[in-house]
Amino acid sequence: MTLSLVAALALSAAPAKSQPYTIHDQVSMRRISSPSVSPDGKRIAFVLRSTDLEANKGRTDLWLVNADGSGLRQLTHSPESEGQPVWSPDGQSLFFLSTRGGSSQVFRLPLDGGESLAVTKLPLDVGAFALSRDGKTLAVALEVYPDCATLECTTQRQKEQAQKKTTGRVYDKLFVRHWDTWADGRRSHLFVLPVDGSAAPRDVMVGMDADAPSKPFGGPEEFTFTPDGKGLVFTARDVGHTESWSTDLDLFLAPLDKPGAPKKLTEKNRATDTSPVFSPDGKTLAYLAMSRPGYESDRLRVVLRSWPEGKERVLAEQWDRSAGGLTWSADGKSVLVTADDIGQHPVFAIDVASSQVRALSGPGSAAEPQPLPDGRVVFLRDDLKSPADLYSVRADGSELRQLTRVNEDALARIRFGDYEQFEFPGWNGETVRAFVVKPVDFDPKKKYPVAYLIHGGPQGSFGNHFHYRWNPQTYAGRGYAAVMVDFHGSTGYGQAFTDSIRGDWGGKPFEDLQKGLEAAIKRYSFLDGDKVCALGASYGGFMINWIAGQMPDRFRCLVNHDGNLDEKLAYFNTEELWFPEWEHGGTPWEKPEGYTKHNPIDHVAKWKTPMFVIHGGQDFRVVDTQGLSTFTVLQRRGIPSKLLYFPDENHWVVKPANSIQWHEAVLDWLDQWTKGAKKPAAPAARQAKAVP
Repeated sequence: MTLSLVAALALSAAPAKSQPYTIHDQVSMRRISSPSVSPDGKRIAFVLRSTDLEANKGRTDLWLVNADGSGLRQLTHSPESEGQPVWSPDGQSLFFLSTRGGSSQVFRLPLDGGESLAVTKLPLDVGAFALSRDGKTLAVALEVYPDCATLECTTQRQKEQAQKKTTGRVYDKLFVRHWDTWADGRRSHLFVLPVDGSAAPRDVMVGMDADAPSKPFGGPEEFTFTPDGKGLVFTARDVGHTESWSTDLDLFLAPLDKPGAPKKLTEKNRATDTSPVFSPDGKTLAYLAMSRPGYESDRLRVVLRSWPEGKERVLAEQWDRSAGGLTWSADGKSVLVTADDIGQHPVFAIDVASSQVRALSGPGSAAEPQPLPDGRVVFLRDDLKSPADLYSVRADGSELRQLTRVNEDALARIRFGDYEQFEFPGWNGETVRAFVVKPVDFDPKKKYPVAYLIHGGPQGSFGNHFHYRWNPQTYAGRGYAAVMVDFHGSTGYGQAFTDSIRGDWGGKPFEDLQKGLEAAIKRYSFLDGDKVCALGASYGGFMINWIAGQMPDRFRCLVNHDGNLDEKLAYFNTEELWFPEWEHGGTPWEKPEGYTKHNPIDHVAKWKTPMFVIHGGQDFRVVDTQGLSTFTVLQRRGIPSKLLYFPDENHWVVKPANSIQWHEAVLDWLDQWTKGAKKPAAPAARQAKAVP
């Protein structure tokens, strides 16, 4: 063995020196999702995403682990993306989606050996799927033209459209575009077909000008087979021309054993109904429902519906939290949900008989709970210092076990900043809570600049969660302390607290943010109150623009990602009209005062704080002209400013290379104004020098 080889082996065996967390760590973290428990409860399949920086995208594979955390192994090794594992009834194979072959189709992998085989070979991509309880029937989501009688009709029309020399599109109703996609006449419809391929797929939504799953974020949780396999229950917003200002999603039942139009099950409720899931004995359908039409952040209640009779009751009506991740316990005596709760996001079990609610997991953020036959619950868990892994817990909330450590090697070489939650009297003296994340390698004798992060939504939360876009550890790793306030309007503190932001975007939340920053500086002596930059996206971006006009002397710098400058014009730009109509009390012509009460554009004459503006060209929720207009104001007034524009990103920045660019540019901006330059002179003085 040569000396050079010996040296190389010694270096490879030596533990890597740890480093503060960076955006490069963030984009390279492996991300776990979609846990699926085998019928016998002994194994858990899941999806693991890794980042291919050269290809500038994530790649996903299927993995398997025993329910006790042993026997971890990778199941698929395709260069293409694979996901949504679903067990066969006998537990001997896994159905899953894969893009191998150039199209997204359903495959089946035998677990006793052998290659994955294509179950579907359809001319269109499968967006999501469900398997009947007997394993004989598939439901698949396909993008089709609703007036087409066959899949071939859709593919032929697509070819004809591609061959046209003209590019103009004619619309006679909204949506013209949604989230990040222009409407082209296609809808996501659900089709059923035998697993053995003995019959052609059949559209169970014939005649419906609606999408299932709903767009842009709906998935397989929005449809399920009835216990007898003779019907499909699904979620859709079938409201005709009012679609862009309606939140009326309903549950429908499509019969599979006879032709006929789907039956609307939730006719009486004009708000959202979603996430249907049947109890283990098949006698009860549980789903989530809001009660106020037009409000996308209303509380999601758990509704139990006897099957097939249809008698309904709300479970735990007095529990003032908004439920998600709905499923049943193995014995059917309780339902499992997750919910924001005072800065945390635990798993809860709700007793079906008594409506008693109990938390099963502790601090941190939990997701996708799944029951085990022995009463334990499997779920994903993360917190501000730990990316997600699989855990399990007993039905009484005891004996928490970590089942996977998918980032163990990476975490061994990373140093994080510690964090804690604090509270202070906010608007009207009411209790408001916040988190502070200390800089990596914290020294209590030092003063640190502050990254003041403002969450979007606005009905959201910067809670105890390992975020992949707005992670405070990226600032802690750069030597900043991060402070995050859950102002009035945030979720997890009761629905009244969430509702309180309506019609008051620049009122109560703004006061909370003012008081929260000063409370943090008073409480934590290591915070340098003279070196603070505020950053926000979406509603947080609006707030950055509002702060610029209301507190022009408070911050060293500002960062505005996808934020509105003019609330009135933003109404006519956006594609989801229900949102501004609810938040501001109606349309601009009915309630103009709702759009002018707290409108940043009316205060730009007072702006003088340096601002970094970022926007995505495919953002149709907060349209890019708002960001461009903000930058125009800053430049015309002579205020130090930069614009970072991503033509290929939507409301979020998701491509790995773009995420790296975003973070490096933002952190450089913060460094410039907190670690380098002094406070800027007033804009008027700089403008005067520029005038000939």
